[in-house]
Amino acid sequence: MKAMILAAGRGERMRPLTDHTPKPLLMVGGKPLIVWHIEALARAGITEIVINHAWLGEQIPAALGDGSRWGVTLSYSAEGDSGLETGGGIFNALPLLGDDPFLVVNGDVFSQLDFVPLVQRGLVGNELGYLVLIDNPEHNPKGDFTLTEAGRIVDMPNLTYSGIAVLSPRLFDGCVAGKFGLAPLLRRAMTDHRVSGYKAQDLWVDVGTPERLQYLEIYLARSALC
Repeated sequence: MKAMILAAGRGERMRPLTDHTPKPLLMVGGKPLIVWHIEALARAGITEIVINHAWLGEQIPAALGDGSRWGVTLSYSAEGDSGLETGGGIFNALPLLGDDPFLVVNGDVFSQLDFVPLVQRGLVGNELGYLVLIDNPEHNPKGDFTLTEAGRIVDMPNLTYSGIAVLSPRLFDGCVAGKFGLAPLLRRAMTDHRVSGYKAQDLWVDVGTPERLQYLEIYLARSALC
């Protein structure tokens, strides 16, 4: 299975930190945020990773190179300065991802989730997506979707989408190049009962503000002392 790290966001809420550095390259726990994802994916046996980039995007391949230092191969999907949003960014990268299901991770979250079960499970039957949901953080109190007892995900706010999922390229059938979000595609697939998932209990932080970045830095420092 291949993976894609979504790293093309502007990081407006992170300014001024992101005025000169793309958010995925912000340091936390002694390494760039995106490197935590690369290392976790490598531990799960994923060796081919696609990274999209936009704002200050040339810094990302310059910093990460070909991925050989982590035992993976990195490919890059450039989107210009403005980016294509989540759906458009993935659609633009499909030629690099191929025809099989792939794992996608938002580059601006931090998680201690083990990716191995996701890789091993993949997608079942006619599923178009398998999402990782979490308890609602303070900044998203209503949530995004509901997980049914049968493991299906429906379009009702209850739990929060973590930004981690296994997706089928067929989810993007009928799409055309340009800016568009991922959520409308997922909601369309939910109406056909083609999205499943589970609720994770692992540490998860949406590193969307300087305050959350500082919180994560303190957490990781304390964890290292334990």
